[in-house]
Amino acid sequence: MAVQFDLVSPERRLASVQATEVQIPGADGDLTAMEGHAPTITTLRPGVLKVVATDGTKSYVVIGGFAEISATSVSVLAERAVPIEEATPALMDSFLAEVRDAASIAEDKDAAEKTVADMMALRAVIGA
Repeated sequence: MAVQFDLVSPERRLASVQATEVQIPGADGDLTAMEGHAPTITTLRPGVLKVVATDGTKSYVVIGGFAEISATSVSVLAERAVPIEEATPALMDSFLAEVRDAASIAEDKDAAEKTVADMMALRAVIGA
């Protein structure tokens, strides 16, 4: 049993595969989407998105955006996304700078500070 998984960012299409599960860093908590999942739309927080397919597991760093889940598909439109192996310390520094810049002008300071904290936690998790 599988779902069609698609991951795109403004720069490129990162994935389009049949997946048995997709682990998503949702803004309100992590969730796992599988075939038969109830229709859901969630915003993303900075985190690692994992896709389990027949050819193995692939991980991606995602920052912002949203995921649309149905019983047969998962579509993720990320503001920023890269395969985890491309998440160099320099790239993560630039992502953190972008998040901090956005936080400095945000109207909802609590949400902005949470996003910065999530970004810093993401850096620690991936070791960049």
